Amino acid sequence: MANMSALKDRLRADLTASMKARDEVRSSTLRMVLTAITNAEVAGKEHRELTDDDIIGVLSTEAKKRREAAAAFGDGGRAEMAAKETAEAAVIADYLPAQLTEQEIADLVTSAIAQAGVAGEGMKAMGKVMGMIQPQVKGRADGGAVAAEVRRQLG
Repeated sequence: MANMSALKDRLRADLTASMKARDEVRSSTLRMVLTAITNAEVAGKEHRELTDDDIIGVLSTEAKKRREAAAAFGDGGRAEMAAKETAEAAVIADYLPAQLTEQEIADLVTSAIAQAGVAGEGMKAMGKVMGMIQPQVKGRADGGAVAAEVRRQLG
């Protein structure tokens, strides 16, 4: 397995370091993330080694789960659980590419609509525009936020 992912190696090394430092939140979060990566590797018909891009996809999913759980716990009045989920999301965010700002997302959507030449087509063009944008924002922006911006500009 010479093609080990550099990101996975970094996650493992950071897990060891955080265990030595007795950083409970970071250790447990990295353990969960590495488990999710392993699960993704063994899912499907055959075991495969994930690329860094695949791992960023797994990390994005995990970060989104934490954000949604934090919001749910917050709404439910369980502040300490919300804080735990938020702390875990922050640890995961360290390994994701820098997130796009709302303005950067808006600019990408605007250029994709222009490129596709679908400015007047309204919501029919949603799939085409999302298909063009998705590869550009993978791991760098929440899909829901991107879809909302596409809807806003096409609507």
